[in-house]
Amino acid sequence: SSAQTKATKKVAGKIKGELAQYREMAAFAQFGSDLDAVTQRLLNRGARLTELLKQAQFSPLKMEEQTCVIYAGVNGYLDPLPVNRVKAFEDGLLALLRSSHGDILESIRTTKDLTDDTAGKLKSVVENFAKSFA
Repeated sequence: SSAQTKATKKVAGKIKGELAQYREMAAFAQFGSDLDAVTQRLLNRGARLTELLKQAQFSPLKMEEQTCVIYAGVNGYLDPLPVNRVKAFEDGLLALLRSSHGDILESIRTTKDLTDDTAGKLKSVVENFAKSFA
């Protein structure tokens, strides 16, 4: 859609497919107890991505912030977390980006793109944050 920036399209394209698969598998999974590892992983990620997309009423995230948290979700950084910790991870990551890595947010905001350079910086920040998040 033309309303989406390049940055949003880069991270959101992946989320659409993953959530479609998640909803399909979740419908089947309620009838079966023996789920293979791939299906279980898909269900786990889908639950976390769904949680990630929830926003408080009247306080939507800025485009560049959405881009960063969706990036973390579609790249598996939330997979090890319990679903009830996703919001805390998101809040912590955004606080870190705002306080110490404003250049990443600024780059996404001004270019409306997630350039390779910015994606590399974001990957490093998210990886380090995920390792320290408890």
